[in-house]
Amino acid sequence: MTGLDALYSVSFVLLVVFLTYTLLIVVPFVRRRPAPEGDVADFHWHAFIPCRDEAAVIGATIVRMRERFPAVHLWVIDDASTDGTGDVIAAAASSDAFVHPVIRQLPDARTGKGDALNAAFADLEEWLGPDVDADRLIVMVVDADGELASDALRHVAGPRAFGDQRVGAAQVAVRMSNLADRNPLPGRGRVAQRWARYLIRMQDVEFRTTIAAMQTLRMRTVSVGLGGNGQFARLSALRAASVRAGAPWGNALLEDYEIGIRIMMAGYRTTYIHDTSVSQEALPTARRLLTQRTRWCQGGMQCARYLPQIYSSRSFTNAGALEAGYFLVLPYLQLLGIVVWPSVAIAVVVTGALAPGGILSWALASAWVLPLWLATGILPFFVWPLIYAHQEGHRNPLAALGWGLGYWLYMYQTYVCVVRACGRMVARRNGWTKTRRNSESGRLLLAVES
Repeated sequence: MTGLDALYSVSFVLLVVFLTYTLLIVVPFVRRRPAPEGDVADFHWHAFIPCRDEAAVIGATIVRMRERFPAVHLWVIDDASTDGTGDVIAAAASSDAFVHPVIRQLPDARTGKGDALNAAFADLEEWLGPDVDADRLIVMVVDADGELASDALRHVAGPRAFGDQRVGAAQVAVRMSNLADRNPLPGRGRVAQRWARYLIRMQDVEFRTTIAAMQTLRMRTVSVGLGGNGQFARLSALRAASVRAGAPWGNALLEDYEIGIRIMMAGYRTTYIHDTSVSQEALPTARRLLTQRTRWCQGGMQCARYLPQIYSSRSFTNAGALEAGYFLVLPYLQLLGIVVWPSVAIAVVVTGALAPGGILSWALASAWVLPLWLATGILPFFVWPLIYAHQEGHRNPLAALGWGLGYWLYMYQTYVCVVRACGRMVARRNGWTKTRRNSESGRLLLAVES
C-alpha cells in the first residue's frame, strides 16, 4: 500500500464513522415521543447556583427561582467574586431562609466550577439531618443566568426520570434565552448586530438539535451525559460518586460530563428530558464563543482518562461504552481530520495535474467529487436547521435554508477550538476560564491560568 492509498483509506474510515454516527443520532431524535410527568411532592429539591462575578444576573435569578419554585432550597455559591455578587446573595439570604450562601475565599476559591459545587455539597451535607432520605432528595445545578421552565420539576419527577429508582441523574434540554434580542451588542453597528444574531441562532440550533439528538441516542445506549446547566442528581447518587475521590465533582474542565461518568460507574443510570428546558444566554461574539468551546473541548480531552474505567466497568452497557468512547476520542479524531482532509484535497489536485489527458479530461473524470462533497461534507450539518425549523414551528423555508448554510459554516469553529485545546493541554494550561455575561458591558475577560 502506498502512502496515497493509506491517506485515502484513513479518510474513508473517518468519513464512514462520522456519517454512521450522524445517522444514529438523527433517527432516534426525529422519532422521539413525549414523556409523562410526575409528582413534584414526591421529592425534596435543592439547587446549586455557582457564581463568580455574577452581580449582573444573580439577583434576578434568585427572585425567579424563589417565585417559580417556592419549595426549592437555593445554595448560592460566591466563588470569591469581586463585583458585589456576595452582597447580592447576602441580601437575599437575610430575608429568605430558603437562600443559603456558600462563601468561598482565596486562596481556596476560583479554582474551577467543580470545586465550587463540591463546596455547596459539603455545606448541604452539614445542613441536612441524619434521617434524610437520600433517594428522594434531588440536587440540581443551575447557571447564575439559568432559567428553568416552570414545568421542569414535574418532568424530572416523571417515571422516565427520578420516578425510576435506577435513575441517578438527569439532564434537561437547553435553550438560548436571548434568541429574540434584536440588539445583542449595545452600541455596535448593524453588521456586528447581524453577526451576533447569527451566532445566537446557531447556538440555539446546536443545543436544540445536534446536542439533543446525541442525548437521545444516549438514552438508548444508557450513557446520557450531564450538562453544566439544568443538571439533576439524587443525593444518594452524588454520595456514591464521591466514594473514590471524596467529592462528587472532579477537576476536569468538563466537570458536568465527568460527574455523569462517576454516577454511571457507581451503578446508576442517567437520562435526558427533552420535553422541558433550561434557558441560558448565547454568546454573541466569536471570541467569547471560542473561549467557552475551547474549555469544553479541553475538558472532554481530560475526561478521556476515564476510558479504561468505562470499558472495564460492569455498570456501562457495551453500547454505552462505545458511545462514550467515541465522544471522548472525538477531539483527537478532529485533530487527525485537520491533517487528513486538506491532504486528500491536495492529493486529488496534484494527481489530476500530473495525469495525462489535460485538465478538461481530469475535471470530467472527477466530477463525482462535487456531489460526494455536498452529500458527505455539507448535508450532515445542513439537516439540523431543517429539523430545527420544523420542530420550532418556523414557516419560512428560505430562512431554514439560510440557517442550514450558516450552521455548516458555524461548525468549523470546532476545528479552531480543538487546536486551541490541544495547545493548552501540551502547555499544561488547565485553568478554568470564565467568559463575561452579555450584560457586563465593557468588562474584560476574567481568567485563571495555572
